[in-house]
Amino acid sequence: MSADRARGLPVTVGTHCAYCALQCGTRLRRNGPAVEVEPSPDFPVNRGGLCQKGWTAPVLLTAPDRLRTPLVRGADGELAPSGWDEALDLIASRLARLRAEHGPDAVAVFGGGGLTNEKAYALGKFARVALGTSRIDYNGRFCMASAAAAGNAAFGIDRGLPFPVTDLSDADVVMLAGANPAETMPPLMRHLSRTRLVVIDPRRTRTAEQAALHLQPAPGTDLALALGLLHLAVTDGHLDKEYLDTRTTGFEAAWQRAVTWWPEHVEQVTGVPVADQRAAVTMLAEAGRRYILTGRGVEQHSKGTDTAAAFINLALALGLPGRAGSGYGCLTGQGNGQGGREHGQKADQLPGYRVITDPEARAHVAGVWGVDPASLPGPGHAAYQLLDALGTPGGPRALLVFGSNPVVSAPHAAHVARRLAALDLLVVADLVPSETTELADVVLPVAQWAEEEGTTTSLEGRVLRRRPVLAPPDGVRTDLEVLHGIAVRLGQPAHRFPVSPRAVFDELRRASGGGRADYAGITYERLDAGEALYWPCPDVPGGDHPGTPRLFLDRFHHPDGRARFAPVEHRDPAETPDTDYPLFATTGRVLAQYQSGAQTRRVPELVAAAPEAHVEVHPDTAARYHLGEGDLARVTSARGSTIARVRLVRTLRTDTVFLPFHFPGTGRANLLTGPALDPVSGMPEFKVSAVRVEPWREKAT
Repeated sequence: MSADRARGLPVTVGTHCAYCALQCGTRLRRNGPAVEVEPSPDFPVNRGGLCQKGWTAPVLLTAPDRLRTPLVRGADGELAPSGWDEALDLIASRLARLRAEHGPDAVAVFGGGGLTNEKAYALGKFARVALGTSRIDYNGRFCMASAAAAGNAAFGIDRGLPFPVTDLSDADVVMLAGANPAETMPPLMRHLSRTRLVVIDPRRTRTAEQAALHLQPAPGTDLALALGLLHLAVTDGHLDKEYLDTRTTGFEAAWQRAVTWWPEHVEQVTGVPVADQRAAVTMLAEAGRRYILTGRGVEQHSKGTDTAAAFINLALALGLPGRAGSGYGCLTGQGNGQGGREHGQKADQLPGYRVITDPEARAHVAGVWGVDPASLPGPGHAAYQLLDALGTPGGPRALLVFGSNPVVSAPHAAHVARRLAALDLLVVADLVPSETTELADVVLPVAQWAEEEGTTTSLEGRVLRRRPVLAPPDGVRTDLEVLHGIAVRLGQPAHRFPVSPRAVFDELRRASGGGRADYAGITYERLDAGEALYWPCPDVPGGDHPGTPRLFLDRFHHPDGRARFAPVEHRDPAETPDTDYPLFATTGRVLAQYQSGAQTRRVPELVAAAPEAHVEVHPDTAARYHLGEGDLARVTSARGSTIARVRLVRTLRTDTVFLPFHFPGTGRANLLTGPALDPVSGMPEFKVSAVRVEPWREKAT
């Protein structure tokens, strides 16, 4: 960073961690070229705490291999440094040619749940206005899409937590279904320290170890378990009948699906004892302040939307949502997973969580953008479908990637890598080299979280300010500058794609106004003054709407004000163990790494804590396949194999192995996962693959 570019920036700023959706409050202090971090003691979510990743986040700012100049692949097949004008001219000319020859949908865009609200909004606008393509989606489709679909159907609106995180501190009982916050978002556990936890997870995770009750279903059977818990809520007399009559609709249809899931049947399918099922329902029903929270373990299935809906059904039957001291919520994963899906990155959405096929929504947003509503494309394909179509006849021939590393994070990863390699043009904007930049034709170096301002939205719907303490290094531009540069070269007027985050946010406010995720009443000035603003926050006379920290206290967001039960039925995952692949494999995260690992694998302290791909195996299972602690194992599914170090875990189910998905190369867990998708949300089935394990005789590389 040059001294000239740092001029005018404060030495110390209050901002928020760049990792998970808790968006913990931090203070950054510039000390020469280095940045020091400490937690904000007064931010209510983390209460002066940070996880290992938050404490080490500034290390990435000075990563030795930080991208600092554009790279263009030459005739020799190698990436070589380039000037910005050369790189952007090349991108624009090739995009223009592909669009002219094959139509606007020949070009696609893939975004990320870590982008700020401003960047997510600008990316959606860029795709639909500058490129005219319907082919845009983002990696949040792999995160919370199923819960979003279920929440919209049940409540008429999707916000991860429809109440502040701090409400959980007073809970008597919290059911965590498919969530492991002790590893994925440790500061949240401060709010659960006095709470009796009911944890539903095939693994005995760090969270499950703190639970009063741990239900350990077979992978892929969460929906059957949720149906069984609803059955017991009814038959054991725990229904809140007044709540059902006054605040909900559709209970009878949902009950007709649950009526056949008596406890013994559920035990046979899931492996969860009848006594534990009944204890879980009784704990929830008899508690004064109680919540049900779901996570990726519920969602990342080919029936994830139905499974999330089944847990919502249970919450509604007990009368939890929309009441002070009780509720249902979903633990959003990525840093801006909430805001990232509200403002136009998703294939079927426009800003403000508007549906892209709604004529009124199209007219409103087109009016803000200054374009003809008829010029806006329709809905595109969900993330995996978009990636699967790359380079195929009629599919996209170019892809622009911002804030994502699909070579590691996407399911059926080897196939996705082949599809990326088949493109005529792959452009990746990133902070550091990744497995996806290795395939790119053009790599663009972009600014990091401590080098730019903007806003993010936490899992509780609170809009937060991100502030810079550094200027980007010489040669590095912001994502907004990149989008502006390409758009102008494609013939767009310069004012249509501003580079100032404040200007973009002001436009976002207008575009979201009147939508379900209404930010119109939120301004940088109000956020800088310390106001805690949760959407929806409409623009009102006087400009002082207080925001909505707690949704649904008076009514749900459907026209009749009632929540909807969903009639759902259990079905098997897309594949189950057989003779060739006799075990379940499930994937997830570990404490010291994050997402595809492209950033955390560059932090020495985190690498020391989690250095390589590993596979958790029960000792009895390991013995059956001649594996020991520390051995290398080959784990194989119908799609491919991954190599991982064996860890023996006595609390694991004997029919299940677990692999974290953060690691590259032959350690990619997503070499095993398949293309089965939820028909509603487009969520891939990350949590269930049929595999076999065997010793790997070659030495680790």
